Amino acid sequence: MTAGADDPTRALGRVREIDKEEQIAFIDLPNGSILPYLMNDEDELYVNEVVFIGPNLNNIEQAPSTLWPRTPWIGNVRSVLEDLVIVGINGQLRSFPLPENVTLKAGFTVEGNDVDGVLRVLTERSISPLDLTLGEPFDISRWRENPDGSLSYDDFGGYAQIKARTKELIEVPLQRRDALLKIRAKAIKGVLFTGPSGTGKTMLGRIIAHQANAEFYKISGPEIISKYLGQSEEILREIFDDAKRQERAIIFFDEIDSVAPQRADDSHEASRRLVAQLLTKLDGFDQHDNIIVIATTNRPQDIDTALRRPGRFDWEIHFDYPNMADREEILRTIAANLNAADDLDHARIAEVTAGWSSADLRAIWSEAALLAVIDDRDMVLMEDYLGGFQRVDQQKSLILSTRRNKSRNGDN
Repeated sequence: MTAGADDPTRALGRVREIDKEEQIAFIDLPNGSILPYLMNDEDELYVNEVVFIGPNLNNIEQAPSTLWPRTPWIGNVRSVLEDLVIVGINGQLRSFPLPENVTLKAGFTVEGNDVDGVLRVLTERSISPLDLTLGEPFDISRWRENPDGSLSYDDFGGYAQIKARTKELIEVPLQRRDALLKIRAKAIKGVLFTGPSGTGKTMLGRIIAHQANAEFYKISGPEIISKYLGQSEEILREIFDDAKRQERAIIFFDEIDSVAPQRADDSHEASRRLVAQLLTKLDGFDQHDNIIVIATTNRPQDIDTALRRPGRFDWEIHFDYPNMADREEILRTIAANLNAADDLDHARIAEVTAGWSSADLRAIWSEAALLAVIDDRDMVLMEDYLGGFQRVDQQKSLILSTRRNKSRNGDN
C-alpha cells in the first residue's frame, strides 16, 4: 500500500487500535480526534502504522512514518511480549513494536516517541513523575494553571442558567467574601459539576477562575493517584496549603470519582487514605480561607458519600446535553472565533444534532476547517459546515454500532 504525500484529498492518520473481531481500526488524527475505520478484506493494518485516509473514508493506504509528528515521551515498561512492549505513559497504556537494539524488562523507565516507539532505557527502575518531588521542594506550578485571559463567559455558548448559577455559587462568594462574612453567611466550600462528558464542565471552571481573578489548581484524578504510599496525600496537602496563601483560589478536581470512590471493606488502602485526606482538607479551611473546590464527574453515584455531606460538596450544578437553542448558540459562538461565512445556517445544524455534546459540536468545526483547507480556501462555507456534520455523525454512528455489537456479544 503506497500513496503520494502531496495529495490534498487524503488525511494523515496513525493506527491506535484494531478490533479484529469487528474489523474496525481506530485511527488517531493529528488534531487529537479518533476516527473509526471499517476495514476491507484487503486491508492489512498494524498498530502505530502511519496511513493516508481516502476522502470518502473508503480506503486506507500506507504513508511514510516520517510524516507523523514525533511527540517525545517518557514512560514505564509494564510488560514485554513476544513482539510488543506495553508502556505506561501519563496514566495510559500504549503498545509499541519491540525494538531490536534495546533490551527491555518490566519496570524499566524508557524514552521514545510516537513514531519510532522506544528509543532508549533511562534507568532500570520505575520512575513516576511524583518521584521527582521526593526530597525536593514541591513544584506547585505543575498543578497551578494560568487561566487563558482571552476566555470569558461569551466563549461558553448556551447554558444561560448554568452560567448564571455558577456566578452565584462561585464567582460572587470569591469576589465578595467580606460582605458574606458580615452577614455571617455559611461559606460555600464545594460545588459538584455533574453531567455527561464533553459538556464543558472543565472549560467553565477555567472561565470562572479568570473572571474571579482566582488562582486555578487543576487536579486530574488519574494523574494524582500514585502507587507509592503517602505521595498522593502529600500532593493534596501542598495544593490546599498553597491555595490558603492566595487572595482567592479555585481547586478543580477533574473526574473526582477516580480520586474519591465509594470506600468499602475491600477498598485499596491507598484509596481510603486519599479520600480521608481530601475530607480532612475540605473540613480544614475556615470562613477566612477564600477557597472554593469544584469537582466534575459523570458518575456522581460512585463518589464517596462522605463528600456529599453538609459543608463539603453540598452544592451541585448539572450539565445536561444542550437543547436546540443551546446548540445553536454554541455553534454560533465557535463560528465567531473562526474565519467563517456570515450566512451559515446554524439552526439547520442545531436541529439535526439532538443529544450531541458541546465537544461533538466543536468537532464539526474541526472537520469543516479540514474540508475548507483541502479545497484551498481560507474560509469555512456552508458546504464545509454540512460536510463537517456528516463526518462527525458518521464517526458517532460507527462508534455506537461497535458498542452495540460488543454488548450483544457479551463483551466488556
